[in-house]
Amino acid sequence: MALEDAFANFTRRDWEDEPVEGTVRLAVIGVGGFARQRALPAIADGRYCESTTLVTSSPERAADVAEEYGISHVIDYDAFLDGDGADAYDAVYVATPNALHGRYAIAAAERGNHVICEKPLETTLERTQEIVDACADAGVTLMPAYRLQTEPTVRRARDLIRDGVIGDVVQVHGGFSHPLLESAGPDTWRLDPELAGGGALVDLGIYPLNTTRFILDAEPTGVYATTHSSGEPFDAVEEHIAFQLEFERGATASCTASLDAHASSQLDLIGTEGKIHIESPFGGVVPQEMVVESGDVRMEYTGPPVDEVCEEFDYFGYCVLTDTDPEPDGEDGLTDLRAIEAAYESAETGRRVGVA
Repeated sequence: MALEDAFANFTRRDWEDEPVEGTVRLAVIGVGGFARQRALPAIADGRYCESTTLVTSSPERAADVAEEYGISHVIDYDAFLDGDGADAYDAVYVATPNALHGRYAIAAAERGNHVICEKPLETTLERTQEIVDACADAGVTLMPAYRLQTEPTVRRARDLIRDGVIGDVVQVHGGFSHPLLESAGPDTWRLDPELAGGGALVDLGIYPLNTTRFILDAEPTGVYATTHSSGEPFDAVEEHIAFQLEFERGATASCTASLDAHASSQLDLIGTEGKIHIESPFGGVVPQEMVVESGDVRMEYTGPPVDEVCEEFDYFGYCVLTDTDPEPDGEDGLTDLRAIEAAYESAETGRRVGVA
């Protein structure tokens, strides 16, 4: 592939053969900050999904959100589990704390609803497997919300890697940090290990983990990790983590994540014949800035920002409407949980841990 060809029609949706008619009606389960600020606007701006139901602990407090997006059905969690208003939606978007994903995803699947679920799918491998099995048994689509897999810059990077533009990938460097306490108080569920399942790794580190796996089309075989916390309110989960992944074809990925640092994200892939740099890939609205070096040739691409959350929901809706299996699937979620559990074991034991 010539670099000029890689940058041509950069933001194309290579997963969309042709537009289709219809939309997938979504019940949004959990109306927290991300759902309000990112998911609901992205769904409204997209083509293939529409929000028709909100599921929240306090329907009264969500009335303004429902009015803003023209959502007529607002119910609480118990009503959802009881099946109230189930004829108003075709699929669910699960945006609750991590440890509650299984409860609502499985209930939805058993009613025949498709499922798009925030990452990680659950807090343990066993509970993640229960979600995967329930969706498979019901014959419904399950898609973990790995929005980077639908984002144009990441997809173009995968194309370049597949075509050998930078040779064999040898090293990957990925990092994601965010000052959590600036956007959430110390009582946030993200600092509760029972609800979150961990700290910086499950909240932020999962982005370079999953994105690296996707771009390389390879699975980790081992991990070495270290964690650090400075004290309250990070005394129960890791505040910072550094982990190194070993991949089956010899590449290594050095990744970091922090819940208490200046907002930053980056991804670099270094090969035997060149390298790829993606600017700020993990923050939500990617600036579409990429630098590719291949031999003596260096090219830069800068384009209009793309809302990867909108891409994610349109991709999910398109897959449901066309009966297409999404690339991020249950096995994808299981693989990440295996790597996450191995990383925590490594951090606790101080040794390399294999990823089965």
